[in-house]
Amino acid sequence: MNLKTLLTAASIVFFLLFGASPALAHAEHGQPQHGGIHAEAGEAQFEIVARDGKLTVYVTSHGAPVDTAGASGRLTVLAGTVKNDITLAPAGSNLLQGVGPVASGAKLLINVQLPGKKALQARAVMQ
Repeated sequence: MNLKTLLTAASIVFFLLFGASPALAHAEHGQPQHGGIHAEAGEAQFEIVARDGKLTVYVTSHGAPVDTAGASGRLTVLAGTVKNDITLAPAGSNLLQGVGPVASGAKLLINVQLPGKKALQARAVMQ
């Protein structure tokens, strides 16, 4: 095996071991993973899922789950001239949940306070 072949093989192995994981994790960035809608707030991402009057918000940072223990939140739903605030509470490792209706086309404003962090705010439109 000549030096050029050896260096090419070493480069491929290095890429597979160290270069592929961040690229694959970044491919999911901004893509809903649970059938909801996506909203960005700085380095945090929210996926808002509304089913049967129950809201679940998945909190991640670049694809990695963010611990929501001790967090609090509020989802403001604007549908036409009607405004509804839904309180969000921790409900699992990276989940916040609340109860309330969210109609298709409603404008959403989500506010999340993680312990010891600056408050996060994001906007989205329910599909």
